[in-house]
Amino acid sequence: MGYKRSEVQILSPRLIQKNFSAATVRFIRAFFAKWSRRNTSTIVLSKKNSMTQMDNAVRSDVPLLNSTHVSLDAIARVLPLLADINRADILICETRDAETARVVAHARPHSIAPVYRHALVGQLVTREESVSLFRAMTDRQYARGLHETVRDKPANGEGPLAPTVQEAYPIENGEGKIIGALLIETNLLESERLRRRSEVFQRMLSALQLMALRGEPQHAETLTAFGEYDGIIIVDADRVIRYMSGIATNLYRNIGFGETLIGKHLEYLELKDDELVHHAMEMRACMQVELEERGRTWIKQVVPLTRAARAVWLGPARAHLVGAMILIHDDTESRQRARELAIKTTMIKEMHHRVKNDLQTVASLLRMQSRQMQTTEAKTALGEATNRILSVAHIHEFLSLQDSSVINIRELAQKILQQREASVLEPAARISLSVSGPNIYLSARQATSCALVINELLQNALEHGYDARAGGGSIALTFQDFGDAVGLSVHDDGYALPENFKLQDIHSLGLRIVQMLVTEDLKGQFELQSDHGVTALVRFPKIPLGGEDAWKELE
Repeated sequence: MGYKRSEVQILSPRLIQKNFSAATVRFIRAFFAKWSRRNTSTIVLSKKNSMTQMDNAVRSDVPLLNSTHVSLDAIARVLPLLADINRADILICETRDAETARVVAHARPHSIAPVYRHALVGQLVTREESVSLFRAMTDRQYARGLHETVRDKPANGEGPLAPTVQEAYPIENGEGKIIGALLIETNLLESERLRRRSEVFQRMLSALQLMALRGEPQHAETLTAFGEYDGIIIVDADRVIRYMSGIATNLYRNIGFGETLIGKHLEYLELKDDELVHHAMEMRACMQVELEERGRTWIKQVVPLTRAARAVWLGPARAHLVGAMILIHDDTESRQRARELAIKTTMIKEMHHRVKNDLQTVASLLRMQSRQMQTTEAKTALGEATNRILSVAHIHEFLSLQDSSVINIRELAQKILQQREASVLEPAARISLSVSGPNIYLSARQATSCALVINELLQNALEHGYDARAGGGSIALTFQDFGDAVGLSVHDDGYALPENFKLQDIHSLGLRIVQMLVTEDLKGQFELQSDHGVTALVRFPKIPLGGEDAWKELE
């Protein structure tokens, strides 16, 4: 038909009854009742956003969200982008009762310190904590107000307070019932900075908030986080630049644009920007590209901006393109550092590989020399020296195969056990070797000392715990992670310690090496106990590597 709402309203009930059948009249009345409730007014992008409204200010020209067409999940997908651009915490709160609502989604900004240090998903929000939130849901319209927020949000509700500005948009379901609201919390200082920013930027931000309520723009969840040092360019529907942030201005000045670019068409830049924005506008979806331009590496994101138009009679409301936002990140220095680190890592890995080969060559020479020895003592001494050298070689082998300088000591112990089984144990001995415990990561220095300790304790167990008896036996290595310390036990079920044994009186070279490495290098403790055989206990503190996650990987 093409009637607009202002034209339809002048038709009187008497005129309708005169020209239409009773069934048609009932349909028109029902349609008008539902349509007029959902289309009372709309936001116009060119209208200035009233950011100076005080505590009890209410903007009544924002339409409600009908979740029949837009799900809460669709809104939640847009929240990270909105939080970064708005420089605020964005929450979706679902109504529980008249006094409480539950947070079902929470996005915190990357471009500024968030209001809350931890995500609030699953927590309850009371009317006292957010007056604006409940006023928006009660009055069915946008609400804004000041509030003192508890940043840490502990269970007891106590903690340091921070003044924030809260903005809330109500959300209704298909039956017209309010089911929740979109809550925007901005710290007071950032809100004041926003009030002083360009009117174009404020209109863009208002449009983006309303787009989020419609679950737009599409593919917003595919964009990487917008950082503190990223720039923003806003263009209109004709792709003419209307706003550039200070960071964006500096980034483009670095590639030769010294003049002001406001009012210039994107074609003027002779960059890929115009093509990217044109494509994003055609698709009406966000897009992100990485490209090399003018000697720099860029990550550019385009977000199309739309405005919801009034619905016409018997027709759906349509969204019109009003412009686009370009988010710019200069990744040149980061890529250069990554390349330099990759080159350095490759050189270090090659160095470890060559050291490993040299140590294996020395071990081979010692084996050759051992075969020339006539006495058992000389052969045993050279064999022990070979095993020590190979234990250190395993460290360099691990470092040559990975990018980090931390080593999984359990994997290293398994490698040492396999070496022992292949080179020392004879099948007739029937002695089994095993390792258990969690994966524990140590620095290369600590791992080297620990590998030598494991080698000597294994050698001691094999040499003094068993003889040529036919019964065989078992040797078990067990690791324990105490958080800030590492525990290692080596247990054999062979012979017990002699009576009146004292560790300080030992003359074994291997045990003296263990005691020296544990007490002086690892700064730990070492002891031997009789326990259905002998158990060697070692415990030493970890050298911090940047947190618990860097130390231990659960199986």
